[in-house]
Amino acid sequence: MSDGAIAWMLISTALVLLMTPALGFFYGGLVRSKNVLNTLMMSFGALPIVGLAWALIGYSLAFAPGLPVIGDLSFALLRGVDVAAQGQIPHVLFMSFQATFAIITAALISGALVERMRFGPYLVFLALWAVLIYAPIAHWVWGGGWLAKLGALDFAGGTVVHVNAGVAAAVGALVLGQRRDYGRQAILPHHIPFTLLGAALLWLGWFGFNAGSALAANESAALAFTNTMLAPMATALVWMLLDLVRTGKVTAVGVATAIVVGLVAITPAAGFVAPLSAIALGALAAFPSYFALVWRARTRLDDSLDVCAAHGVGGLTGAILTGVFAQESWNGITDGLLFGNPMQVVIQAVAVLAVAAYTAVGTFVILRAIAAVTALRVPDLAERLGLDVSEHGEQAYTSGEGAILLLPTARPAESGVRVEPKVKQVGGSA
Repeated sequence: MSDGAIAWMLISTALVLLMTPALGFFYGGLVRSKNVLNTLMMSFGALPIVGLAWALIGYSLAFAPGLPVIGDLSFALLRGVDVAAQGQIPHVLFMSFQATFAIITAALISGALVERMRFGPYLVFLALWAVLIYAPIAHWVWGGGWLAKLGALDFAGGTVVHVNAGVAAAVGALVLGQRRDYGRQAILPHHIPFTLLGAALLWLGWFGFNAGSALAANESAALAFTNTMLAPMATALVWMLLDLVRTGKVTAVGVATAIVVGLVAITPAAGFVAPLSAIALGALAAFPSYFALVWRARTRLDDSLDVCAAHGVGGLTGAILTGVFAQESWNGITDGLLFGNPMQVVIQAVAVLAVAAYTAVGTFVILRAIAAVTALRVPDLAERLGLDVSEHGEQAYTSGEGAILLLPTARPAESGVRVEPKVKQVGGSA
């Protein structure tokens, strides 16, 4: 083992863990003020639920030896996961680093479900999705599974994280249905500085996400670090130009979104492409995500915070372009299309399609199974008044007028049972 590698991976694990609260602020600024705490809690709630599910069983299904499609249970309950070497770092540190990936991937889906999903069923969904969807796909690509044997390139999660989460988000939005105000009135961000803060912290954490995926303090980590810096800059520049041409204005939300799209796109390629290729990849990635976002806004799909356009489309673009720009002289593994290996693009496309298909079907089944037991959505009145109060009994912003509490007249709605909360003003001049 290497002391330098251990130190770098300790830092990287902490950086990636930071990304989940950062995501909460990124998403929280984009929703209405009555739902900001609930949106933040959807990210914070993923930390214990997914983290523990990963430690108890998910890690084993992803990284233990087993079948080409799933690992066995030899690492379940962290059996055999100790301080012995796993490459240049202790096994337990490798498990912890991978746990942070599982957590952020599941939390990403919340951006399509905000402002209408009950918190309890959401936590159940997270646990099931992390074990049944994320862990097998991680095994396919990083655990020695069939996509790894096929030769699919995914340095830090273009398919495992972003295509996976983006497709799950679209399915979740379809199953839940639209917010009651969608298409009837403008649903505007309540705190854009929160979103910019979240984007900045995500970018910081992403250096651990991508450069940490080298699993050592080496040349590959340095390359991934540099590419993680350059690609989002190129995406942001192209995005600003597209905004100027299309609307005549550059928006802060647009720049924050562009940074995330650039980070998403470079993720699968970070350690496989040259820095100039990373700039080109980031610039190209702006186009499909930008126009997917514009198109989605004109449809009936209420992917509230455009997880599919940013992460799904961005991850797909990055995965395919990895097969175009990969360069053996930089990665020591293989070339891509531009350097004489067109088959790599085909392999990347197979990986994207396989992950998208499995995720779409699996996510739908999990959500419908939960819906058969309990309601997924909050009651209509609770949605109108906001999920902060109805789901958490708190408000992000209070004034001298006092807080609004919801007092349900019945148990939370099960299938076909409508709950009509009473409204009570606490404090102030009620």
